[in-house]
Amino acid sequence: MKRDLLVTLAIAGVFALATQLYAHHSFTATYHEDQTVTIEGKLVQFQFRNPHSFVQVLDDKGIRWSIEWGGAGQLGSQGVTRETLKPGDVVVITGNPGRTPEDHRVRMRSIKRPSDGFGWGERPGQTFD
Repeated sequence: MKRDLLVTLAIAGVFALATQLYAHHSFTATYHEDQTVTIEGKLVQFQFRNPHSFVQVLDDKGIRWSIEWGGAGQLGSQGVTRETLKPGDVVVITGNPGRTPEDHRVRMRSIKRPSDGFGWGERPGQTFD
């Protein structure tokens, strides 16, 4: 009886782990990791959340970009809070462009706010996978 219970729990654990691994998308499938773009514009929205935060930026051509960033927990440990960025902030973002250009998506590699020198990213070993 105990053996059957252990086998059942082990199988359930494997399925639970497999489901979580499947749910996490591959950045390579979504973004060109071998390419970099720079976006400069005004911050429209900062969604500080898990599993990934998002920054919405409107560039000078009127294009709204969606930039995928790290999760709230990870960013928090790096000094970024939900109060770090405000709508209207002018930012310069570098990142990997999305594979579907008309989606205007980017995977964040770095962000700078020239008005006060705030910056994040492009440090060795810094990732948000």
